[in-house]
Amino acid sequence: MGGRRKLICIILTLCALNVFAQTDETADSVALVMEADTSAVWVLPELFSSYDSTFSFIRFNDDTLCWGRDSMTLVRFYEKWGRVNRTRKGNVHIMHIGGSHVQAGTMSHRIRKHVLAEYGGEPADRGLIFPYSAANACNNPRDYKITRSDVFSLIRNVYQQYPSPLGMSGISVYCTQSVQSIKFTMNEPDYDFATDTLVLFGRSNGHYIDPVLKYDTIWRFPDEADLENERYYFYPGRPLQEFTFYFPCGAADTFFVNGLWLKNGKPGVTFTSIGVNGAAVPSYLRCKNFVRDLKAFPPDLVIFGIGVNDAFGNDFDSMVFKNNYLQLIARIREANPDCAFIFLSNNDTWKRGKKGRYSVNKTGPEVSDVMHRLANLTGGACWDQFEVMGGLGSMAKWQAKGLAQKDRVHFTVNGYNLIGDLFWHAFVQPLKTLQQ
Repeated sequence: MGGRRKLICIILTLCALNVFAQTDETADSVALVMEADTSAVWVLPELFSSYDSTFSFIRFNDDTLCWGRDSMTLVRFYEKWGRVNRTRKGNVHIMHIGGSHVQAGTMSHRIRKHVLAEYGGEPADRGLIFPYSAANACNNPRDYKITRSDVFSLIRNVYQQYPSPLGMSGISVYCTQSVQSIKFTMNEPDYDFATDTLVLFGRSNGHYIDPVLKYDTIWRFPDEADLENERYYFYPGRPLQEFTFYFPCGAADTFFVNGLWLKNGKPGVTFTSIGVNGAAVPSYLRCKNFVRDLKAFPPDLVIFGIGVNDAFGNDFDSMVFKNNYLQLIARIREANPDCAFIFLSNNDTWKRGKKGRYSVNKTGPEVSDVMHRLANLTGGACWDQFEVMGGLGSMAKWQAKGLAQKDRVHFTVNGYNLIGDLFWHAFVQPLKTLQQ
């Protein structure tokens, strides 16, 4: 992003917020610090001062949100977020939607931890989680652990056909002809995500099947069953960090698990993530029950990170891409007409060609342009990840520093944490401005 575009972004941000704050013009770069622990997590100081020359390819000056026109829905989101933080009353729901970058959970959880720290460390609902690793070769976020009794079958929204409709999670696991179980263990040492209300999204084919919840030595049938909307409600009466669901399927039965919502009744900010490996925007448009599920827990803000798979082939059409996004946005607005949107441009990616040689995927700038246009069309904002990380070809430099994997599409854990930190820095600035 050039200096002109950056200046426009700043002006639009200040105008949209109707706040004119004093800025530090010397604050034009970011200091990166590696913590002493073995996880090598990257952290951003609150004020810009200097940056490590090791990462000079990152364009820290572009680490800002570029606001679209008529951004009042986004302004209202920041006002609500600030009010909840200040009064400790009410809830805000932020949802991150994407493909494999989001399913991995590292970037999303990094942002989640920043959000919780901003609130004061007291977590509200953990929100939607999915038992990815109940199926074979399906990676799971690290902040909760899944233990299965046997292998479950898998449906993803990238498939052209599947035996059961999908909902907002875009993914399902299912079992047949036996009593199988999935154990959930919350695995985040810094925050207590214990839940006292569990909402299981699922359905049975064949005979009616009640999923059964077990915790400690207690076995519990659903306290409520909304069969029309395919939801089962459990109220264990005390907070749980570990619990197991059993699915007693007979010979002609199948039970599909589409996700689990964890509630604790506390005020604060809920940060949920929806990610499916290989998903593109049309993948979510194929989810028949997307809107129905979303209406149960409508988001105040959606952070879009879908686009890498849309733009990875040789026939990328920016108009089709934009129109698909507008269809998905319209569906989200069915659940919440006042939902705000932030669009993340694609990271720089490479393609593997003949003889294992890699070449730069040149669609990055085109996708970035679409994301800026979508921000204008929807009254949202764009975080230009492509420009921030260094632009065309920059993924090779991230890989050389141990921040990206060999495929030059995905990041390492350190890379995802750094991307999460960079996004957070841009994301939180309007909130800080409102609080001045």
